[in-house]
Amino acid sequence: MSRHLQVAVGQYSDKGRKELNQDFHGVCIPREPQLSAKGIAVALADGISSSQVSQEAAQSAVTGFMEDYYCTADAWSVKKSSEHVLTAVNSWLHSQTQHSQHRYDRERGYVCTFSALVIKSTTAHLFHVGDARIYRLRGEQFEQLTEDHRVWISSQQSYLARALGMDRKVEIDYLALQLEAGDLFLLATDGVYEHTDAPCVRSAIAAAPDLDSAARVIADEALARGSGDNLTVQLVRIDELPAPEANEVYRQLSDLPCPPLLDARDSFDGYQIVRVIKSGSRSHIYLAVDQASGERVVIKTPSVDMQASPAALERFLLEEWIARRINSPHVLKPCSQTRQRHYIYVVTEYIEGQTLAQWLIDNPRPDLPTVRGLLEQIAKGLQAFHRLEMVYQDLKPDNIMIDATGTVKIIDFGATRVAGIEEIASPVEQINLLGAALYAAPEYFLGEAGSSRADLYSLGVIAYQMLAGEFPYGTQVPKSRTRAAQKKLAYKSVLREDREIPAWVDDAIAKAVHPDPYQRYEEISEFIFDLHHPSQAFLSKTRPPLIERHPVAFWKGVSFVLAGLLIVSLLSRAHGVA
Repeated sequence: MSRHLQVAVGQYSDKGRKELNQDFHGVCIPREPQLSAKGIAVALADGISSSQVSQEAAQSAVTGFMEDYYCTADAWSVKKSSEHVLTAVNSWLHSQTQHSQHRYDRERGYVCTFSALVIKSTTAHLFHVGDARIYRLRGEQFEQLTEDHRVWISSQQSYLARALGMDRKVEIDYLALQLEAGDLFLLATDGVYEHTDAPCVRSAIAAAPDLDSAARVIADEALARGSGDNLTVQLVRIDELPAPEANEVYRQLSDLPCPPLLDARDSFDGYQIVRVIKSGSRSHIYLAVDQASGERVVIKTPSVDMQASPAALERFLLEEWIARRINSPHVLKPCSQTRQRHYIYVVTEYIEGQTLAQWLIDNPRPDLPTVRGLLEQIAKGLQAFHRLEMVYQDLKPDNIMIDATGTVKIIDFGATRVAGIEEIASPVEQINLLGAALYAAPEYFLGEAGSSRADLYSLGVIAYQMLAGEFPYGTQVPKSRTRAAQKKLAYKSVLREDREIPAWVDDAIAKAVHPDPYQRYEEISEFIFDLHHPSQAFLSKTRPPLIERHPVAFWKGVSFVLAGLLIVSLLSRAHGVA
């Protein structure tokens, strides 16, 4: 029987000896598929006592985090999703103070501490700012996991150094921990932890019938020991961790068989096979007609070689998951599945057109405006991946289609890396596909993980190939597997005697394909902009003399000038003799 993530939660909050409770707390345990995709969220916030509106800040912080976190893309990692939401929450709280009578006194504004625990798969993700605390009780070990952001002036006087809403920008502490069944997490405000200890927590949990009761016992004990602040306690116990087979990918692996090889005129799950488009070591691709709608579609099935590899099948299934989360006119679109499936396969739209590889054969010398237009469309497709924290990793002319209207679409997501999927524990070793070697970024050959800058490199190589018909470093990049070797890679200018290409376009491409990813553009949009506009940074740069950039052209020019001078000299002598 497959296991699922199961937790027990207990919570309690009280104003204590104060007139008003400025703490706020919450927990969200969603159903599938969000339980696997986003996890369980637990959060608490503590408003600062000097402010009369900080309880509103605390409530807004917790409810805003809970609501917005589950609205972020499934493909995003927990870290990116949470930090994105908390940045927005902080900005809103700060703006509320700026538009209130307390804009010049942040100690009276919309300010609160914030601590959250997100449990996804077998990992706990902690987010923290302020002086609430998160502890972990594992066996006999009771460990504080967060750091207090409080500055002590004396033994009696201190102030908060960081909190939500305090400044326009906020730094959030982040920590990821592997979970074990039986782990218990305690989230508490300072009114509780300053007056309790590990034995108090252990005895309360051992004696209470449930965690809600245990949370109340801990808070009551803090009050009995002299706490004068609000009292909030949250307890989260990990009762069962998910087996990796419990996520959707593995469910499909175990429930559905691989399809047989298909031929023209075969009927297959409600589709009529028209012809084989391509067969390779990874997949078989067919043109088919949906017998219900009459629509032409493409069916992709795992190859015979892949069927014995669970890791390869997992990667195959992720392709459709990826396609369904990207909405871009420049990315291949999956077809809606209206019937029950009986096999593992993927159905996508049929693009009537040609690959960029074939287009380049038919158009070996495209003009610069055409190249710019194609690159801009490819860039928009890549940006759709990057917005969802995905790295495409296999950009090459064979994976780019141009339809009859001239629209460019990126196809084949077999190598795409997804941050959110990587967080789900898997018993199957992941496949690291680097794509075609001549288009792959140099950092891949050092064993480093790819980033959006790696996709930018591949786009830069394609730009170079379209203008020069070759590669910026020849075939040397796949052979350069050390940093020392990569530092020796020499970029060959795209400028040619027979092509009208501005020098600043060459500079832009050279930056995009720099061997060091941190020397490239930060964003693909910057590269596309510089392909259309002369960058001042490039124009102000001292360029090598013509003899170094184009020695043949230089000496041809010198010869032409000398020949001209010789002719003039001869003509002068002829006139003198006459």
